[in-house]
Amino acid sequence: MPTVRVALQITCVNDAMFPDTGKAVVRLLRRLGVDVDFPGAQTCCGQPMVNTGYLDEAVPLVRNFVSAFEGYDHVVVPSGSCAGSVRHQHELVAARSGDAALADAVSRTSPRTLELSEFLVDVLGVVDVGASFPHRVTYHPTCHSLRMLGVGDRPRQLLEQVRGIQLVELPNATECCGFGGTFALKNADTSVAMGADKARHVRDTGAEVLVAGDNSCLMHIGGMLSRQRAGVRVMHLAEILAATEHDGAESSGPAVGARAEGA
Repeated sequence: MPTVRVALQITCVNDAMFPDTGKAVVRLLRRLGVDVDFPGAQTCCGQPMVNTGYLDEAVPLVRNFVSAFEGYDHVVVPSGSCAGSVRHQHELVAARSGDAALADAVSRTSPRTLELSEFLVDVLGVVDVGASFPHRVTYHPTCHSLRMLGVGDRPRQLLEQVRGIQLVELPNATECCGFGGTFALKNADTSVAMGADKARHVRDTGAEVLVAGDNSCLMHIGGMLSRQRAGVRVMHLAEILAATEHDGAESSGPAVGARAEGA
């Protein structure tokens, strides 16, 4: 059988602020028998430019993305936001550029780019990844994973099979947390109000840990929870799925909330 080539796109936020998420993805995939590469030429996927209307400025980034990930069967992304950008925005950028070769390259790389839970459930066909995390946890479905990618209940399927976990429903789970990239900067008051609502719902669950598939959203919610001294940790889905009973209860650490407080 031909070797399946899998690459990790780490994303800018994870690379700059939350490297443990990328490490968790690698540990998890290797545990499942996947030999994952990390192309060193990768940079930003171009989403910040596209979201703010600078499509022409995104062309070099899209060009670099297709070059860095050309030839891989699957590109795994621990972010619904960035995976959504590759799958839906790269085509728009390539078409606007008028570069037929770029559009052709995008048509090959975009469909192969998958959010982590999509890759685990749809490609590997697993929901029990051998994880253990004996804590009370609630799950926030991020906007791009839910609406742009349509990941549905894949993350919940994975979480429900984690040993020892107590998974509790988050009230009004599908409401946006208010981060939205530059939205949080341009509409700060609205962003804070939305984040406060989300943090209140998280506290109402009595959960020890809030989990999501995007660290950008967790940074926003986690910062609020930390300032409120809510005693709720926030963790990326990959970190919980990578945890095993041999890691210890606190192996993944408080991560996002504590960092956001000092940001």
